[in-house]
Amino acid sequence: MTFLSRATPRLAAAAAAVLLALAGCSSTPSKPKPAALQSFSASLPARQAWKVQLGEPAPQSVPVLVGRELALASADGRVLVLDADSGSERWRAELKAAVSAGVGYDGETAAVVTQDNELVALAQGKVQWRVRLPARAFSAPLVAGRRVFVLAGDRSVSAYDARNGAKLWTQAARGTEPLVLQQPGVLLAVGDTLVAGMGARLSGLNPGNGAPRWEVPVASTRGVNEIERLIDLVGPAARVQGQVCVRAFQAAVGCIDAQRGALRWTKPANGAVGLAADGERVYGTESNGRLLAWKLDGGELQWQSDLLLNRGLSAPLVAGRSIAIGDAQGFVHVLAREDGKLLNRLETDGSAIVSAPLLAGQNLLALTRKGVLYAWRPE
Repeated sequence: MTFLSRATPRLAAAAAAVLLALAGCSSTPSKPKPAALQSFSASLPARQAWKVQLGEPAPQSVPVLVGRELALASADGRVLVLDADSGSERWRAELKAAVSAGVGYDGETAAVVTQDNELVALAQGKVQWRVRLPARAFSAPLVAGRRVFVLAGDRSVSAYDARNGAKLWTQAARGTEPLVLQQPGVLLAVGDTLVAGMGARLSGLNPGNGAPRWEVPVASTRGVNEIERLIDLVGPAARVQGQVCVRAFQAAVGCIDAQRGALRWTKPANGAVGLAADGERVYGTESNGRLLAWKLDGGELQWQSDLLLNRGLSAPLVAGRSIAIGDAQGFVHVLAREDGKLLNRLETDGSAIVSAPLLAGQNLLALTRKGVLYAWRPE
């Protein structure tokens, strides 16, 4: 675990906070051996359709799919928009500045946060504006409704005009813990409500002025020290119509009615990455690699699988009758939604899959730590 210093006042909290990096943990004597890969016969065959070399992804990079366009950002400041069907390049920009969080995209405006703590907006490969942020950000900006929303490391949410970068409003979290996770949080739009993870609470905000509409605690702090009390909500969130299901770091998973701001259910869970869901179940992985499926209506455990124990799993993706999940050894595992049975295993360059796989039309996409984006298509 990597630590900096203790948090001070709110606006400086993200820069002066104690940051917990999940990429590695030097205090652990030895890592458990990953579960061996089982032999199988592919019952859901797929072939590689294309691959693109991006370069090392930005530290908190999560590719964003809008229609048939895919936006990505590299650590050294390259922003790309690709055709998700063919992998061909639509446009690119070279920022000449390292990117720390990105990318957000709505089909017109792309937005990233640089390591110099600037929010940068781009369109068609050209920088439109830059704004200095008052606190560090570890989540990709959300671009929606001609606004750029930023979830900062001090657990505040701010809105900027996508046309000129004018700051529109800021909403601060209340009663936050002094530690903050250095990984993507929860920030998405549900209808006309901006939904944000602010600490252990999921908050619904008016996107026009930042006014709170509702707030739902997903987990309660526990333990006697600051590390044990760290229960920020982590992305990606899973949305099924008006429900949003989220994970509180190493504490719980739960589903919230985002239209009424009401907690549907919550269950204890010890995981560190986000969730996926369909109309029947919510899927997630524990920190040890156990895959769990909860019933969407009520949260009862439907099944669990130890097939991928200790393999450093990404968040899952629901794809048709299957779920897809990446691991730290560069494999994408395709499992049956009904029971977790292995349907296929897709191989990449051997480096970790850095975020949940994506589905673009018939293409299944995955990005590796070495910066290669792979696309597979069912045969």
